[in-house]
Amino acid sequence: MILESRVICKQVGRYLAWPTIAATPAGELLVVFSGDRDAHVCPLGKTFLMRSTDNGQTWSAPVIITNTPLDDRDAGLCVCPDGTIIVTWFTYWKRQWPERWPDHMRNVSAQDVANWSSPGLIDGENHRRGHWLRRSTDGGRTWEPPLRVPPTAPHGPIVCTAGRLLYVGNDAYDRAGKTSSIIAAESRDQGQTWQVIGRTGMFPTAQGYLCEPHVVEVSPGRLVAMARYEERPKTQEDQNAFLWQFDSTDGGRTWTAPRPTEIWGKPPHLIRLRDGRLLVTYGIRHAPTGQRACLSTDGGQTWDYRHEIVLRDDAPDEDLGYPATVECADGTLVTVYYQVDKPGEPPCLMLTRWRV
Repeated sequence: MILESRVICKQVGRYLAWPTIAATPAGELLVVFSGDRDAHVCPLGKTFLMRSTDNGQTWSAPVIITNTPLDDRDAGLCVCPDGTIIVTWFTYWKRQWPERWPDHMRNVSAQDVANWSSPGLIDGENHRRGHWLRRSTDGGRTWEPPLRVPPTAPHGPIVCTAGRLLYVGNDAYDRAGKTSSIIAAESRDQGQTWQVIGRTGMFPTAQGYLCEPHVVEVSPGRLVAMARYEERPKTQEDQNAFLWQFDSTDGGRTWTAPRPTEIWGKPPHLIRLRDGRLLVTYGIRHAPTGQRACLSTDGGQTWDYRHEIVLRDDAPDEDLGYPATVECADGTLVTVYYQVDKPGEPPCLMLTRWRV
């Protein structure tokens, strides 16, 4: 049952995207996202944080967490049991940008690019990426210096049994040489250090690859992960854009071979509800465009796609998605995502409050 859908943050004339939501131990809701942008791909992105103390009814003004010289994208969020907040993102740079944004790029040096990216994380030297994490131990009011992390994924790591953190993501995007993998990295010191403990294939078909994964712990040591599937060149209307699933029974050290599900959309965000059901949310970029959700009652062995939940089907265009969901103390679900509010505007952040 949909209770409401509305805008929670709009920066006039600016492009906002790729949010993640999480709850603190005190019940405060936090949202992080990339904002103050010119476009979907540009060098201007910054990482913002917003907070709500009333289950998402009202939100604070967004505050900048990170503004590197490069584009800061895809903010992920994880809150540890002791309240430590972890925000992840990746930086992006490409050589052609000075032509369109000369004033900005005039202030970006070769040393800036070297400091905020790493070679070999994406196809070719005309593009550079960096995988990053920041921690806060005072509720997000101050932040420790950025740390490099092995994986990248839009929604960041999760908290597993006994407080262990697990981050499932892409280690790189070498789609030409196909040397990249989806990796599992764990931290036992609340995100200060990370060790890669497992990996699985990123290229399940001759023409396609997996990216932007997310994971949920079903029971101690048992994990269900899903990833977005992309093809090069793109198929007509991304007709093969099903979510792929891979599982682990040993805490992320070994994984089943990725397999396609019947869920059509991208990318995934997974949570375990208090009643034990698994919920995955994802965006749909074909008419009717919007946000969707699907449930599993058997720990991810099957998904009730025949009863797919439509959260929104009214988006003006296909530039949307990346929904992430949190379950509030009263049992309501709050899903945040990015989508165009009114035709002709750039995307903003929106929220849907609902019950299963």
